[in-house]
Amino acid sequence: MNIQEQFDQAVARSKTLTEKPGNDILLQLYALYKQATEGDINIEPPTNAFDFVAKAKFNAWQELKGKPKETAMQEYIDLVGKLK
Repeated sequence: MNIQEQFDQAVARSKTLTEKPGNDILLQLYALYKQATEGDINIEPPTNAFDFVAKAKFNAWQELKGKPKETAMQEYIDLVGKLK
C-alpha cells in the first residue's frame, strides 16, 4: 500500500475516533492534513484579531512551511495511529 492510500485510510479513521482529541492534537491534524493535501500555506492571515480559531489554524499550518507533502502524510498517519 502506498503512502497516499495509507493517508486516505488515516483520514477516514480520524473521522471515526471514539474520543475527540484535544485542541492541540486537532490543530496538528489540521495542519498536517493541509500540508499533505495543499502544500505550503497559500492563504492570507486572518484579519479579525478576535478570530482565535482561524488564527490558530493559520499559525499551525504556517509552522509546517517547507515540509514535504509525503512527510506530512506520514506524520498524519502516525498521529492518527496513536489516537486509535
